[in-house]
Amino acid sequence: MAAPLELSCWGGGWGLPSVHSESLVVMAYAKFSGAPLKVNVIDNTWRGPRGDVPILTTEDGIVSQPAKILNFLRKQKYNADCELSAKQGADTLAYIALLEEKLLPAVLHTFWVENDNYFTVTKPWFASRIPFPLSLILPGRMSRGALNRILLTRGEPPLYHIQEVEAQIYRDAKECLNLLSNRLGTSQFFFGDTPSTLDAYVFGFLAPLYKVRFPKVHLQEHLKQLSNLCRLCDDILGSYFRHGPMGISPAGPEMIDVNLRKLTQLVNKESNLIEKVAFLHHCFPMDDNLRQSPQLLPRKLPTLKLTPAEEENNSLQRLSP
Repeated sequence: MAAPLELSCWGGGWGLPSVHSESLVVMAYAKFSGAPLKVNVIDNTWRGPRGDVPILTTEDGIVSQPAKILNFLRKQKYNADCELSAKQGADTLAYIALLEEKLLPAVLHTFWVENDNYFTVTKPWFASRIPFPLSLILPGRMSRGALNRILLTRGEPPLYHIQEVEAQIYRDAKECLNLLSNRLGTSQFFFGDTPSTLDAYVFGFLAPLYKVRFPKVHLQEHLKQLSNLCRLCDDILGSYFRHGPMGISPAGPEMIDVNLRKLTQLVNKESNLIEKVAFLHHCFPMDDNLRQSPQLLPRKLPTLKLTPAEEENNSLQRLSP
Protein backbone atom coordinates (compact mmCIF):
# COMPACT_ATOMS: atom_id res chain seq x y z
CA MET A 1 0.00 0.00 0.00
CA ALA A 2 1.39 3.38 -0.98
CA ALA A 3 2.38 5.73 1.81
CA PRO A 4 -0.02 8.66 2.29
CA LEU A 5 0.96 12.00 0.86
CA GLU A 6 1.74 14.47 3.64
CA LEU A 7 1.44 18.22 3.17
CA SER A 8 3.25 20.48 5.64
CA CYS A 9 1.79 23.97 5.57
CA TRP A 10 1.06 27.02 7.68
CA GLY A 11 -2.14 26.87 9.69
CA GLY A 12 -5.27 28.97 9.62
CA GLY A 13 -7.12 31.82 11.24
CA TRP A 14 -9.91 34.30 10.49
CA GLY A 15 -12.03 31.45 9.14
CA LEU A 16 -9.32 30.27 6.70
CA PRO A 17 -7.70 26.81 6.63
CA SER A 18 -4.38 28.61 6.11
CA VAL A 19 -3.37 32.27 6.05
CA HIS A 20 -0.49 31.46 3.68
CA SER A 21 -1.36 31.98 0.01
CA GLU A 22 0.82 29.22 -1.45
CA SER A 23 -0.36 26.72 1.16
CA LEU A 24 -3.96 27.62 0.30
CA VAL A 25 -3.35 27.04 -3.42
CA VAL A 26 -2.20 23.45 -2.80
CA MET A 27 -4.90 22.71 -0.23
CA ALA A 28 -7.65 23.97 -2.54
CA TYR A 29 -6.33 22.04 -5.54
CA ALA A 30 -6.15 18.85 -3.45
CA LYS A 31 -9.80 19.32 -2.48
CA PHE A 32 -10.84 19.99 -6.09
CA SER A 33 -8.98 16.97 -7.48
CA GLY A 34 -9.74 14.56 -4.64
CA ALA A 35 -6.09 14.02 -3.70
CA PRO A 36 -5.90 12.25 -0.29
CA LEU A 37 -3.47 14.50 1.56
CA LYS A 38 -2.58 14.21 5.22
CA VAL A 39 -2.14 17.80 6.38
CA ASN A 40 0.51 18.62 8.97
CA VAL A 41 -0.02 22.13 10.24
CA ILE A 42 3.20 23.83 11.27
CA ASP A 43 3.36 24.91 14.90
CA ASN A 44 6.08 25.65 17.44
CA THR A 45 6.97 21.93 17.73
CA TRP A 46 7.46 21.43 14.00
CA ARG A 47 10.64 19.61 12.91
CA GLY A 48 9.78 18.88 9.29
CA PRO A 49 12.08 18.69 6.27
CA ARG A 50 13.71 21.86 5.07
CA GLY A 51 12.33 23.72 2.10
CA ASP A 52 9.85 26.37 1.17
CA VAL A 53 6.42 25.83 2.70
CA PRO A 54 4.19 24.19 1.51
CA ILE A 55 6.08 20.90 1.37
CA LEU A 56 4.66 17.64 0.02
CA THR A 57 6.34 14.52 1.42
CA THR A 58 6.17 11.48 -0.86
CA GLU A 59 7.73 8.01 -0.96
CA ASP A 60 10.54 9.35 -3.13
CA GLY A 61 11.32 12.56 -1.22
CA ILE A 62 9.85 16.01 -0.85
CA VAL A 63 8.31 18.41 -3.35
CA SER A 64 8.04 22.14 -2.69
CA GLN A 65 6.52 25.11 -4.54
CA PRO A 66 2.84 25.03 -5.59
CA ALA A 67 3.43 24.54 -9.32
CA LYS A 68 5.69 21.51 -8.74
CA ILE A 69 3.31 20.01 -6.17
CA LEU A 70 0.34 20.39 -8.51
CA ASN A 71 2.29 18.79 -11.36
CA PHE A 72 3.17 15.86 -9.08
CA LEU A 73 -0.50 15.41 -8.13
CA ARG A 74 -1.52 15.43 -11.81
CA LYS A 75 1.00 12.64 -12.50
CA GLN A 76 -0.69 10.68 -9.71
CA LYS A 77 -4.01 11.00 -11.63
CA TYR A 78 -5.38 13.78 -9.40
CA ASN A 79 -6.27 16.28 -12.09
CA ALA A 80 -8.71 19.13 -11.53
CA ASP A 81 -8.34 20.26 -15.17
CA CYS A 82 -9.27 17.06 -16.97
CA GLU A 83 -12.45 18.60 -18.45
CA LEU A 84 -10.80 21.79 -19.72
CA SER A 85 -10.23 22.41 -23.42
CA ALA A 86 -6.82 23.29 -24.86
CA LYS A 87 -7.81 26.98 -24.98
CA GLN A 88 -8.97 26.92 -21.37
CA GLY A 89 -5.69 25.29 -20.38
CA ALA A 90 -3.78 28.06 -22.16
CA ASP A 91 -5.95 30.69 -20.45
CA THR A 92 -5.18 29.07 -17.10
CA LEU A 93 -1.44 29.46 -17.63
CA ALA A 94 -1.86 33.07 -18.77
CA TYR A 95 -3.98 34.07 -15.76
CA ILE A 96 -1.63 32.34 -13.30
CA ALA A 97 1.27 34.28 -14.82
CA LEU A 98 -0.79 37.46 -14.44
CA LEU A 99 -1.48 36.67 -10.78
CA GLU A 100 2.18 36.08 -10.00
CA GLU A 101 3.35 39.17 -11.85
CA LYS A 102 0.65 41.70 -10.93
CA LEU A 103 -1.08 40.53 -7.74
CA LEU A 104 1.51 38.59 -5.74
CA PRO A 105 3.84 41.60 -5.12
CA ALA A 106 0.96 43.55 -3.57
CA VAL A 107 -0.07 40.56 -1.41
CA LEU A 108 3.52 40.20 -0.17
CA HIS A 109 3.71 43.93 0.52
CA THR A 110 0.42 43.89 2.44
CA PHE A 111 1.55 41.05 4.71
CA TRP A 112 5.30 41.51 5.05
CA VAL A 113 6.38 45.04 4.14
CA GLU A 114 3.60 47.39 5.31
CA ASN A 115 4.81 48.24 8.83
CA ASP A 116 1.47 48.41 10.63
CA ASN A 117 0.28 45.13 9.14
CA TYR A 118 3.59 43.36 9.76
CA PHE A 119 4.06 44.35 13.41
CA THR A 120 0.38 44.07 14.36
CA VAL A 121 -0.70 40.93 12.46
CA THR A 122 1.91 39.07 10.42
CA LYS A 123 4.88 38.95 12.79
CA PRO A 124 2.92 37.92 15.92
CA TRP A 125 0.93 35.29 14.02
CA PHE A 126 3.95 33.56 12.48
CA ALA A 127 6.13 34.00 15.59
CA SER A 128 3.54 32.12 17.65
CA ARG A 129 3.97 29.11 15.36
CA ILE A 130 7.77 29.01 15.21
CA PRO A 131 9.94 27.44 17.95
CA PHE A 132 11.78 29.84 20.26
CA PRO A 133 14.32 31.43 19.70
CA LEU A 134 13.75 31.10 15.94
CA SER A 135 10.45 32.92 16.49
CA LEU A 136 12.51 36.09 17.07
CA ILE A 137 14.53 35.63 13.88
CA LEU A 138 12.54 33.93 11.13
CA PRO A 139 9.68 36.45 10.76
CA GLY A 140 12.21 39.19 10.05
CA ARG A 141 14.01 36.95 7.59
CA MET A 142 10.71 36.15 5.85
CA SER A 143 9.91 39.86 5.68
CA ARG A 144 13.26 40.63 4.05
CA GLY A 145 12.73 37.74 1.65
CA ALA A 146 9.35 39.16 0.60
CA LEU A 147 10.88 42.60 0.11
CA ASN A 148 13.70 41.18 -2.00
CA ARG A 149 11.20 39.22 -4.08
CA ILE A 150 9.19 42.40 -4.73
CA LEU A 151 12.26 44.40 -5.71
CA LEU A 152 13.58 41.55 -7.85
CA THR A 153 10.39 41.38 -9.91
CA ARG A 154 9.28 45.03 -9.85
CA GLY A 155 12.28 47.11 -8.80
CA GLU A 156 13.58 47.67 -12.31
CA PRO A 157 14.64 51.12 -13.60
CA PRO A 158 13.46 53.73 -12.87
CA LEU A 159 11.84 52.16 -9.78
CA TYR A 160 14.69 51.11 -7.51
CA HIS A 161 13.33 51.59 -3.98
CA ILE A 162 10.28 50.16 -2.25
CA GLN A 163 8.74 53.63 -1.83
CA GLU A 164 8.85 54.09 -5.60
CA VAL A 165 7.60 50.57 -6.24
CA GLU A 166 4.71 50.64 -3.75
CA ALA A 167 2.32 52.88 -5.71
CA GLN A 168 2.95 50.94 -8.91
CA ILE A 169 2.38 47.48 -7.44
CA TYR A 170 -0.96 48.50 -5.93
CA ARG A 171 -2.11 50.00 -9.25
CA ASP A 172 -1.15 46.78 -11.00
CA ALA A 173 -2.89 44.67 -8.35
CA LYS A 174 -6.16 46.60 -8.68
CA GLU A 175 -6.04 46.20 -12.47
CA CYS A 176 -5.45 42.47 -12.03
CA LEU A 177 -8.42 42.17 -9.66
CA ASN A 178 -10.63 44.01 -12.15
CA LEU A 179 -9.57 41.64 -14.95
CA LEU A 180 -10.29 38.59 -12.79
CA SER A 181 -13.69 39.97 -11.82
CA ASN A 182 -14.60 40.62 -15.47
CA ARG A 183 -13.43 37.12 -16.46
CA LEU A 184 -15.42 35.43 -13.69
CA GLY A 185 -18.59 37.40 -14.34
CA THR A 186 -21.64 35.64 -12.93
CA SER A 187 -20.21 32.10 -13.28
CA GLN A 188 -19.74 29.96 -10.22
CA PHE A 189 -16.13 29.20 -11.17
CA PHE A 190 -13.81 30.49 -13.88
CA PHE A 191 -14.57 27.65 -16.30
CA GLY A 192 -18.14 26.76 -15.48
CA ASP A 193 -19.57 24.78 -12.60
CA THR A 194 -16.41 22.84 -11.69
CA PRO A 195 -13.38 24.37 -9.92
CA SER A 196 -9.99 24.06 -11.59
CA THR A 197 -6.36 25.07 -11.10
CA LEU A 198 -7.14 28.71 -11.81
CA ASP A 199 -9.80 28.75 -9.10
CA ALA A 200 -7.27 27.28 -6.66
CA TYR A 201 -4.72 30.00 -7.45
CA VAL A 202 -7.25 32.84 -7.28
CA PHE A 203 -8.64 31.52 -4.01
CA GLY A 204 -5.16 31.10 -2.54
CA PHE A 205 -4.11 34.64 -3.41
CA LEU A 206 -7.38 36.40 -2.57
CA ALA A 207 -8.76 34.62 0.50
CA PRO A 208 -6.09 35.87 2.97
CA LEU A 209 -6.39 39.36 1.53
CA TYR A 210 -10.16 39.14 1.90
CA LYS A 211 -10.42 37.62 5.39
CA VAL A 212 -7.42 38.71 7.49
CA ARG A 213 -8.11 41.83 9.55
CA PHE A 214 -5.36 44.33 8.77
CA PRO A 215 -5.01 47.90 10.09
CA LYS A 216 -3.94 49.04 6.58
CA VAL A 217 -6.43 47.82 3.98
CA HIS A 218 -5.88 49.78 0.73
CA LEU A 219 -6.05 46.67 -1.49
CA GLN A 220 -8.55 44.86 0.74
CA GLU A 221 -11.09 47.64 0.32
CA HIS A 222 -10.85 47.39 -3.47
CA LEU A 223 -11.28 43.61 -3.36
CA LYS A 224 -14.42 43.86 -1.22
CA GLN A 225 -16.01 46.06 -3.89
CA LEU A 226 -15.73 43.12 -6.35
CA SER A 227 -18.58 41.01 -5.01
CA ASN A 228 -18.16 38.07 -7.39
CA LEU A 229 -14.54 37.46 -6.29
CA CYS A 230 -15.58 37.62 -2.64
CA ARG A 231 -18.44 35.24 -3.38
CA LEU A 232 -15.98 32.81 -5.03
CA CYS A 233 -13.85 32.76 -1.86
CA ASP A 234 -16.91 32.28 0.37
CA ASP A 235 -18.27 29.47 -1.82
CA ILE A 236 -14.97 27.55 -1.78
CA LEU A 237 -14.65 27.96 1.98
CA GLY A 238 -18.23 26.82 2.55
CA SER A 239 -18.14 23.88 0.12
CA TYR A 240 -14.65 22.45 0.60
CA PHE A 241 -13.27 23.60 3.97
CA ARG A 242 -16.20 23.37 6.33
CA HIS A 243 -14.94 20.36 8.31
CA GLY A 244 -11.91 18.14 8.74
CA PRO A 245 -8.21 18.77 9.42
CA MET A 246 -8.09 21.27 6.57
CA GLY A 247 -11.30 22.93 7.72
CA ILE A 248 -12.11 26.21 9.35
CA SER A 249 -10.60 27.07 12.70
CA PRO A 250 -13.18 26.69 15.49
CA ALA A 251 -12.19 30.03 16.97
CA GLY A 252 -14.19 32.97 15.69
CA PRO A 253 -12.64 36.19 14.34
CA GLU A 254 -13.19 38.04 17.63
CA MET A 255 -11.37 35.41 19.70
CA ILE A 256 -8.56 35.30 17.13
CA ASP A 257 -8.14 39.07 17.30
CA VAL A 258 -7.97 38.99 21.11
CA ASN A 259 -5.35 36.23 21.09
CA LEU A 260 -3.41 38.04 18.38
CA ARG A 261 -3.25 41.22 20.46
CA LYS A 262 -1.80 39.22 23.36
CA LEU A 263 0.74 37.58 21.04
CA THR A 264 1.68 40.98 19.64
CA GLN A 265 2.45 42.31 23.11
CA LEU A 266 4.46 39.21 24.04
CA VAL A 267 6.52 39.15 20.84
CA ASN A 268 7.23 42.89 21.03
CA LYS A 269 8.42 42.54 24.64
CA GLU A 270 10.76 39.69 23.71
CA SER A 271 12.07 41.58 20.69
CA ASN A 272 12.68 44.72 22.79
CA LEU A 273 14.59 42.69 25.38
CA ILE A 274 16.82 41.13 22.74
CA GLU A 275 17.46 44.55 21.19
CA LYS A 276 18.36 46.07 24.59
CA VAL A 277 20.83 43.27 25.36
CA ALA A 278 22.42 43.66 21.92
CA PHE A 279 22.62 47.46 22.41
CA LEU A 280 24.32 47.12 25.82
CA HIS A 281 26.77 44.61 24.42
CA HIS A 282 27.55 47.03 21.59
CA CYS A 283 28.00 50.04 23.89
CA PHE A 284 29.95 48.26 26.62
CA PRO A 285 31.96 45.49 24.99
CA MET A 286 34.09 43.34 27.28
CA ASP A 287 37.78 43.87 26.74
CA ASP A 288 39.43 40.80 25.21
CA ASN A 289 42.35 40.98 27.62
CA LEU A 290 39.96 41.08 30.55
CA ARG A 291 37.90 38.21 29.10
CA GLN A 292 41.00 36.04 28.62
CA SER A 293 43.06 37.04 31.69
CA PRO A 294 43.57 34.31 34.31
CA GLN A 295 41.73 34.69 37.57
CA LEU A 296 44.23 35.22 40.44
CA LEU A 297 43.38 33.80 43.82
CA PRO A 298 43.76 36.14 46.86
CA ARG A 299 47.10 35.77 48.64
CA LYS A 300 47.24 34.78 52.28
CA LEU A 301 49.05 37.15 54.63
CA PRO A 302 52.15 35.65 56.32
CA THR A 303 51.85 34.87 60.03
CA LEU A 304 54.64 35.82 62.49
CA LYS A 305 55.71 33.32 65.13
CA LEU A 306 56.46 34.82 68.60
CA THR A 307 58.97 33.51 71.09
CA PRO A 308 57.62 32.22 74.46
CA ALA A 309 58.87 35.40 76.21
CA GLU A 310 57.17 37.65 73.67
CA GLU A 311 53.94 35.63 73.94
CA GLU A 312 53.97 35.97 77.77
CA ASN A 313 54.67 39.73 77.55
CA ASN A 314 51.88 40.14 74.97
CA SER A 315 49.42 38.28 77.23
CA LEU A 316 50.28 40.49 80.22
CA GLN A 317 49.70 43.61 78.11
CA ARG A 318 46.22 42.40 77.06
CA LEU A 319 45.33 41.61 80.71
CA SER A 320 46.63 44.92 82.20
CA PRO A 321 44.06 47.72 82.72
